[in-house]
Amino acid sequence: MKTVTIVGGCGHVGLPLGIVLAEAGYRTHLLDRNQQLVERVNRKEMPHLEEEGPERLELAIDSGQLSATTDPAVIGGSDIVFIAIGTPVDEYMNPRVQDLIGALASLKEQLHSPDQLVIFRSTIAPGVLRTLADHLQDWGCPVSVAYCPERIVQGHALTELKGLPQLVSGLDQQAVDQARELFFNLTETEPIVLKPIEAELAKLFCNAWRYINFAISNQFYQIAENVGASFSRIHAAATYEYPRMKGFARAGLTAGPCLLKDTMQLAAFSQNTFFLGHSAMLVNEGLPNFLVQQLADQLGSLRRKKVSLLGLAFKPNNDDTRESLSFKLRKLLLQRGAEVVCHDPFVHHENHPNIEFVSLEEALQGDAVVIGVPHDCYHHLEFGSTPILDVWGAIG
Repeated sequence: MKTVTIVGGCGHVGLPLGIVLAEAGYRTHLLDRNQQLVERVNRKEMPHLEEEGPERLELAIDSGQLSATTDPAVIGGSDIVFIAIGTPVDEYMNPRVQDLIGALASLKEQLHSPDQLVIFRSTIAPGVLRTLADHLQDWGCPVSVAYCPERIVQGHALTELKGLPQLVSGLDQQAVDQARELFFNLTETEPIVLKPIEAELAKLFCNAWRYINFAISNQFYQIAENVGASFSRIHAAATYEYPRMKGFARAGLTAGPCLLKDTMQLAAFSQNTFFLGHSAMLVNEGLPNFLVQQLADQLGSLRRKKVSLLGLAFKPNNDDTRESLSFKLRKLLLQRGAEVVCHDPFVHHENHPNIEFVSLEEALQGDAVVIGVPHDCYHHLEFGSTPILDVWGAIG
């Protein structure tokens, strides 16, 4: 069986992929520059929440098929190299392609064989795969290049990697054939082969479509609440046994490391003519301001009011706070003179020393409660007469 290295292997994308590869019999190296993460993984500790993660990581490490390292020399002996590092946008909302180029440059000495396949798993803008391949060629790296974007939902990656159809593209037939064979061995579905430009657009379209759909609901929420109507009641009525509204999302703080970023990558690629994407950004990023004003109207003033913010992660039942709008909401409340205390059973408090965390019992004793993210543990709380602001409509 072939040997695989995953660059960015201890992250939210790379680690689940590595576990599944090891389970399929591939000798897998998780290459990561974060020494602390590498040590945790080698101790069989999942660094983030992932369904079935702890037990499957332990089995993969114990089998000898999976290990983590900071030494890029493992690439030299690998048949397949996955690139699974983050691809952020800059302060102008343009893709930071230099991050990927820099990462590749640091590995070029190990990419020396025409039999090696480099698979980019990171989300990239249209045309970037060709740019990266050109750099590899200029550096004298004779490798094949493929693009197979990840499609998993965080927290359920191990399940989805086995069940979701994988998108496969490559710059030559050898790359396509090798990538298709690998994912056919990993998953229970036939991989879907696309041209590179189609695969690049498909990934961006998926995330932009979701981001826009959430923005529609968030805009509807503001329209309804501005005239004293309950968006939650409207949503429940509109979707009840009415299949044509099946895709009508609930309102909520739409955040995380991917949806906004990828929508802006698509906007940059379309030379800022992607007006739906920009409008969605204004709605979703502006929702915390609307919620703060809602609460101020409800309480009369926020000055010296104790506001309890429940949930700081960007999605329910998760520990990931990247790009969470709960932090923006907290900042806006503080600017209006409120005293803000927070509760989240999943988030690691030591990573946020400037935030005052309290027990759930104490949080419920504030002047008002705001649901930042509706973890399951909040769904059936008794709030008594305490005012509650729940944009998600999830608290019964």
